[in-house]
Amino acid sequence: MFKRYGFFGSLKLLLSLIYTKCFFYQARLIRLPFDIRNKRFIKLGKNFTTGFGCRIEAYPQINNKDSQIILFGENVEINDYVHIAAGEKITIGNNVLIASKVFISDLNHGSYKGNQQDSPLTLPNDRKLSTEPIIIKDNVWIGEGVCIMAGVTIGVGCVIGASSVVTKSIPDYCIALGSPAKVIKQFDFDKKVWLFVN
Repeated sequence: MFKRYGFFGSLKLLLSLIYTKCFFYQARLIRLPFDIRNKRFIKLGKNFTTGFGCRIEAYPQINNKDSQIILFGENVEINDYVHIAAGEKITIGNNVLIASKVFISDLNHGSYKGNQQDSPLTLPNDRKLSTEPIIIKDNVWIGEGVCIMAGVTIGVGCVIGASSVVTKSIPDYCIALGSPAKVIKQFDFDKKVWLFVN
């Protein structure tokens, strides 16, 4: 450990480990600094691991004031500076790996579709929060700098390429990338290869 992290890095890691076992005993390692807001509405699964500077925040809206709205499965790893914010529900499955600087939120300041859209003349902070749940299924790998927006489901075994903005749901066993993210490959279980999607 000392060779890899040096003296001060090892000390920080030890403090993070003590913090983890005192406050989040089911987690594997939560690296400090770590910002969790409204902890009672957040469920961390077994072997949860974070990088530095992660922020997880839950702001339950009126219809779900007494329930957990951010749910992590087992063996979830999130890297440095990941920001996850929920008002309705974000569910992250088992064995999900999330790279650094990823943003996942089911919240939006205002409504910009449907019958009751907000005006651009209204101050953003004065617009009512709108929410749509997010589901990230098992065995998903989310690349560096990805944004996952409200109302999205990411299917089992998917890969989301770096810097993608996911605005629509992605089917199981797909690779998606871009802004907005589009499926470029899907796994063929007969041939056991990823095939390009036309």
